[in-house]
Amino acid sequence: MEITDPRAMRALAHPLRLDLMDLLVRIGPATAAVCARHLNTSQASCSFHLRQLAKYGYVAEAESEDQRERPWKVVDKRQNISAETGGVAATELSRVFVEREAARLIGWTTEGRGRASEEWRGASFLHGITAELTPQELDEVGKQLMAVMAPYIDRTPAPDGASFVRVLLTGIPT
Repeated sequence: MEITDPRAMRALAHPLRLDLMDLLVRIGPATAAVCARHLNTSQASCSFHLRQLAKYGYVAEAESEDQRERPWKVVDKRQNISAETGGVAATELSRVFVEREAARLIGWTTEGRGRASEEWRGASFLHGITAELTPQELDEVGKQLMAVMAPYIDRTPAPDGASFVRVLLTGIPT
């Protein structure tokens, strides 16, 4: 999903809304009540923020056999922030995104790695690469990295032994 509307960017920059998006990706369609239990917050708060996410197209109502329930699902697992059209809103959403990703990385290196199985510790990676690229080459690298990940993003069912993994792809001039 390409995010170009500054209002949609501001809507997503809320920590609980980002938590809701992450949760729905991990557990699949869920009601506000289920989300509230997972996130240790109120059902009313989750319901409000899910409706805000729906207003901007991030989530949608999922099908339910029980007409009394109102489950929500993520519309697209990928969100791309367009800095060209977003201005201050894009800057703020990018800042919130980077802070959350940095916290995840720090959490993994300080606590998560020690609790993970040897297999997951061996498979995980944290690389830094510095290379001289033109803007066109950097754009091509980004497209190629996304193409590598594409087959794994929406596959169902996932194979036995699969777990949700966060892969952070970034390319910035230094």
